[in-house]
Amino acid sequence: MSPNDEQSTTLFGNGDELPSNHSGNPHINQLINQGLARRQVVAGGAAISALAFLGIGLSTSAAAAEPLDALQERLKGLPFKRNRLPFSPVAVTRADTVSVPPGFSAKAFIPWGTPLTGRYPAFAEDASNSAQDQAEQLGMHHDGMHFFPIDAQSGHGKRSDHGLLVLNHEYIDAQLLHPNGPTTVDGKRTVADEVRKEINAHGVSVVEVRRNATGDWQVVRSPRNRRITAATPMIIAGPARGHALMKTRHSNSGTWARGTQNNCANGHTPWGTYLTCEENWAGYFASQDGEQPREHSRYGIGKTSRYGWETLAGDEFQRFDASRRGADASEDYRNEPNQFGWIVEIDPFDPQSVPVKHTALGRFAHEGLVFAPVKPGKRLVCYSGDDAQNEYIYKYVSRDSYRPRKSRDKNHLLDIGTLYVARFDADGTGTWLALDHADPAFQSACAAAGVSFADQGEVLVNTRLAADIVGATKMDRPEWGAVNPDTGDVYFTLTNNSSRTTGDAANPRSPNPYGHIIRWREASRDFAGNRFAWDIFLLGGPVDDSRDPNGQPLNEQNILASPDGLWFDDEGHLWIQTDMSGNQLSNGPFGNNQMLVADPKSGEVKRFLVGPLGCEVTGISQTPDFKTLFVNIQHPDDGSTWPDGAGKRPRSATVVISRDNGRRLL
Repeated sequence: MSPNDEQSTTLFGNGDELPSNHSGNPHINQLINQGLARRQVVAGGAAISALAFLGIGLSTSAAAAEPLDALQERLKGLPFKRNRLPFSPVAVTRADTVSVPPGFSAKAFIPWGTPLTGRYPAFAEDASNSAQDQAEQLGMHHDGMHFFPIDAQSGHGKRSDHGLLVLNHEYIDAQLLHPNGPTTVDGKRTVADEVRKEINAHGVSVVEVRRNATGDWQVVRSPRNRRITAATPMIIAGPARGHALMKTRHSNSGTWARGTQNNCANGHTPWGTYLTCEENWAGYFASQDGEQPREHSRYGIGKTSRYGWETLAGDEFQRFDASRRGADASEDYRNEPNQFGWIVEIDPFDPQSVPVKHTALGRFAHEGLVFAPVKPGKRLVCYSGDDAQNEYIYKYVSRDSYRPRKSRDKNHLLDIGTLYVARFDADGTGTWLALDHADPAFQSACAAAGVSFADQGEVLVNTRLAADIVGATKMDRPEWGAVNPDTGDVYFTLTNNSSRTTGDAANPRSPNPYGHIIRWREASRDFAGNRFAWDIFLLGGPVDDSRDPNGQPLNEQNILASPDGLWFDDEGHLWIQTDMSGNQLSNGPFGNNQMLVADPKSGEVKRFLVGPLGCEVTGISQTPDFKTLFVNIQHPDDGSTWPDGAGKRPRSATVVISRDNGRRLL
């Protein structure tokens, strides 16, 4: 999740990517202008999810593909099951607190700086902790998250009172991380320990947690507790492993990387591991080269970096300078940026395990990874969005089938497969386009564009360029995805896009300051095919420019803008989190960022939570009994004193939500 939709290239800027897609591919908003009916885009929005209730949902047990014309016909205006969400909606507010409905409680938990490993150093309220302290404390700016029951090492678990909470730390606010902000002289960093502290505040935390006899959650002092940072050694796997474009002075073999950073949303595998996703990583690097290679320019690497880490002497910092300094890649860090932009797998139950970067899943600003329903004996299918203006949505299909007893160690399901990118057509259908060097259609598209790739590794290092070539549809910042457990429909948030001037069917507004949620149903029952039918589930915005799933304007109980986080609970409720910023956050009808619940069967949407001042509401996971919900509150602003109270430095934290009567949340 990007901090906001405004762009900045200044030192300590907000971290958003500058738009770098200059291809001539159609934007999704152009599709609407080409004739997709307004009713199909808006009023028919809840129709897909009603299919299962009507007894005509698609089975996932067979691989047959349904004809697209029949699939589209079933997207039109079907009646809904009415089943009201069992809570009173929270009002819009700009209060500096977490607001939840009557009958629910929300408690702050594991804020930035919580002692976690090693010496368990306490958080210093003046932020004077050292870099080593930070390496042993929770990182900054919590984001994507998953709860692994303590008995879930094989992928399944039932314990709801004890587990591992694994969470991302997307970026840092350097002004808050240090007592008096970062030290610079003439735009250059001068204090190595400050930069090491910033590096250590990034990454992922693995936290063993347990619910005590009074119902409160506590951190367990456990050998499983772990910090993965922007300096942790990692293995490179998949087609780009050992590629010439992955070799650096540190890794002449191109098989090792150092660290993961700008970790946004997440995923988790069927075999019980955590997937963290590298989003706006490009801003961590700078290059003084006059002409940038395509694997840099297409990702927005410029002459200045976000934090200026590369301005300090020493190999640990010079790696963020992607300039050509030596005779070849073994003598400098020209290829260091190519080791980022991947999805990283972490085994939360083994603190000695080495994280793995899976290059077969593509290199871009990954927002998250969501799996289609996983069936033994079937191929794995998963989806990821590229969170930048005018970028794309991707699907990965493994070559081999999922075998529960073998997948963890032998099948390399996330390393051998095919990556696809989506083209949304104006008639409400879509096609998955293969980014496969061995595919004749891909080779033909490359020839027509006058572009060549030596092998699949080079295709994946240049995933965005490959997607440009095959004609993917530009989207309005694709962020989180979620799959409806009842129907298999795939939902994605398109947060906003201020840079677009023309619209299309899948992105109907130009510009699009408010965002929307798109949805599709695969024509192939095993999700692995290349055709789908799509519509728009919800349009964010004010009352006079919005639509709920039933085609009606949003109202006081559900008005929202900039949808971002997205998650289905096991009962089929869709939880929607927002990431407004700037004037949209401080003025207008929306209040602070929030979390809402939608029932796709009825089309009802209600606001469940509003966060404190300046924050983003992000990251969500539940215990198996659904009596506890974990939600992250990221970057409350410098006008906030949440969660510690008056006079205290604001801190990102997890919120533990439960019902006062001890029952399931919904």
